[in-house]
Amino acid sequence: MHYRTAIATLAATASSKALAHAGNSTFYNPVLPGWHSDPSCVHVNETFFCVTSTFLVAPGLPVYASKDLVNWRLASHGWSRPDQLGLPNAGRDVDYLQGGFFAPNLRYHDSKFWLTCVSIHSGGTTGTIQTSTDPYDDAAWSDVLAYNASSIDPDLFWDDDGSTVDLETGRVTEPISIWNGTGGSSPEGPHIYKRDGYYYLMIAEGGTELGHSETIARAKSITGPYTGNPNNPLISNSNTSELFQTVGHCDIFPDGNGNEWAMCLSTRSGPSWEIYPMGRETILVPVKWDEGEWPVFSQARGEMSGWPLPPYSRDVDGIGPFVEDPDTVNFAPGTSLPSHFLHWRWPQEGAFAVSPKDHPCSLQIVPSRANLTGAITSDDFALTGKTGISFIGRRQTYTLFTFGIDLKFDPEAPDQEAGITAFLTQLNHINLGIAQSNHSVRHGKGSGLEFRFHIETAGTINSTIPSSTVVTAVPWCDDDTIHLQIHSVNETHYVCSAWPPDRPNEKIVIGYVSAEVFSGGSGPFVGTLLGAYATCNGAGSTNSTTCPDGGNAYFSRWRYSGAAQQIAEDGFVPSF
Repeated sequence: MHYRTAIATLAATASSKALAHAGNSTFYNPVLPGWHSDPSCVHVNETFFCVTSTFLVAPGLPVYASKDLVNWRLASHGWSRPDQLGLPNAGRDVDYLQGGFFAPNLRYHDSKFWLTCVSIHSGGTTGTIQTSTDPYDDAAWSDVLAYNASSIDPDLFWDDDGSTVDLETGRVTEPISIWNGTGGSSPEGPHIYKRDGYYYLMIAEGGTELGHSETIARAKSITGPYTGNPNNPLISNSNTSELFQTVGHCDIFPDGNGNEWAMCLSTRSGPSWEIYPMGRETILVPVKWDEGEWPVFSQARGEMSGWPLPPYSRDVDGIGPFVEDPDTVNFAPGTSLPSHFLHWRWPQEGAFAVSPKDHPCSLQIVPSRANLTGAITSDDFALTGKTGISFIGRRQTYTLFTFGIDLKFDPEAPDQEAGITAFLTQLNHINLGIAQSNHSVRHGKGSGLEFRFHIETAGTINSTIPSSTVVTAVPWCDDDTIHLQIHSVNETHYVCSAWPPDRPNEKIVIGYVSAEVFSGGSGPFVGTLLGAYATCNGAGSTNSTTCPDGGNAYFSRWRYSGAAQQIAEDGFVPSF
């Protein structure tokens, strides 16, 4: 059987109108904190499901599930296998640091979940369509049905007319332009809804920066002509003093109790748009949509009130934790990598091993030739990072947080390095590494190890914070395990520290850094990941994908916890 469906390839954004209505629920944004951009959501059998963009990280396209709209659990990943795209090395060979999977679209039809997206890779642009009958299982998501994408941000809408795609062959008819928005730049992120005899086309406009907004138009025929809402934009915090900025790229869905909601992306930057290390996050706003009328959005803020929320519930299935849960990971024998852990591009096979026989209760990381920065252009392809970087991390999901891990590491050469990182892209990150000291090799003094505190800002034009590396001798001579920590001092600065795990009173501070390093630059579409890495910094044969023997790092007692979430310029909510 061939399904025919209208596929919109336009998009737009919105500006915010405050909505005054009676309501008896209060909640805090963002409901998907940390980097969760471009949300698309559906309500199926008393459960809400949302998917967000992932660009270069893998596994990608996380699908989250919730019963109450505020507690969201990782249900599955749409992209969990490197070969799902059907193209050789497509999970690594991406030139653009914000390439990969752009804004996805999630819909439910004919007892199936449908996930559409566009992947941008070194070979070009591929439109993707996947299905699943079990959103709680990675393996249930199909391999990609590829189609010729004329643009990014596809939306599937089932109807009997319009530009169509054959969902068995991927054949797409010639696109039809039906509405160009209200004149804002970069119309994108389209969704079509049909209700009360109208087709509604909602898009994002203004670019995903301070001018971002959401707009809407409607028509009696899916092909138009479309008439714009006279009260456009629907939502935007442009030209306001709100902490939550860049609001747009929304999706509207019902809650089964007669109420409508929207999920949108937003950035907690304030109008200065300088410090926003968690990048674009997902917020929830009530929507009033009376019969035959235009939808009316509440203004986006950290503390929201509106329709009654569904009853509180954490009775939700999924392969991973709830988004705001802490990490207590001990890498015990018989366990695997936590499902919410991420890589920057797919790593080399065998780069990670949980609880290896000779180092139980640890995560072994085999070093990659490329380090976290890599040579973005290089005659040695392996150094670009496009053969895989030995990095694993998780999203920063709290404004105030602590991330720490124990490291057992015995480097045999100064090129071998392992440590922890706050990572936005290859060109914007910090790392606190341990390496063999060139000085101690020559003079035979001290522990023989050094801390390397590296700040990388090559991706930020005219950065006031230069790229730099500060070397500090490791002072403990009798310890083969060291605890490394990244901690937020406040909403704008991080500090890196280290100490022997059994002697926290010997803690030393290695360095401070502004969160501006992880804000925008080469990664305005993404957000900060906190994790661990190992590298041989290019040692080995040219174009080889492997390092010389040695330099394996063993990480244990991975801990991440949040202390507070910023919801206004001067307002914080403690973690629970």
